[in-house]
Amino acid sequence: MRLPNSAHTEQPWRIHEIAPDFRIEDVWAYRTPGAGPDDFPTMLAALMASNKPGRVDVLTRLLFAVRWRLGARFGWDHAEQAVGGRVRSLRERLPADLRDGPAGMNDPNIPFTPVYQLRNECVQELANKTVHDLLHLGWVPTGDGEYELHMTALVKPNGLFGRFYMAAIKPFRYLIVYPAMTRRWERAWRDRAALVPGSEG
Repeated sequence: MRLPNSAHTEQPWRIHEIAPDFRIEDVWAYRTPGAGPDDFPTMLAALMASNKPGRVDVLTRLLFAVRWRLGARFGWDHAEQAVGGRVRSLRERLPADLRDGPAGMNDPNIPFTPVYQLRNECVQELANKTVHDLLHLGWVPTGDGEYELHMTALVKPNGLFGRFYMAAIKPFRYLIVYPAMTRRWERAWRDRAALVPGSEG
């Protein structure tokens, strides 16, 4: 379910103080029935397991395959365009308590790099020739004693080309990527007992 930007800005996330120059691109909620305040690490582990090859739907894999081929053809994803090349890592901005804390687990199946992870919030980043992108995940109370996952995409497009690119892919995100991701992420929570050994069913 898509949420208004206020669903992100009104939460006391640490990312607000760290990345005020990034704009909100999307905010989405994912249902996690029965989740409690301490289940965020389990949700993250289930998401990582759901990213393994074969669990992502065919159409999404096809879209990203086309994207990576275009990136290779036009040099969008070269090392000099990535974090540490064209842009500095967000980790360089972190206050001491976050810099000395855990960055989070690195998922080899997605092109994001962990920045920091807390008990109810984590951030990962990627950069290429088009954009510097932050993936923010937050664990939010629903008001009925349970919790749900919120995902916010925070972006800093790279000039006019980056803004054009973000506008061009927007229909694909809303029509294909996000609906498929919602199904997969919500299924990951339901299947967490199988995906994350030791978690409750």
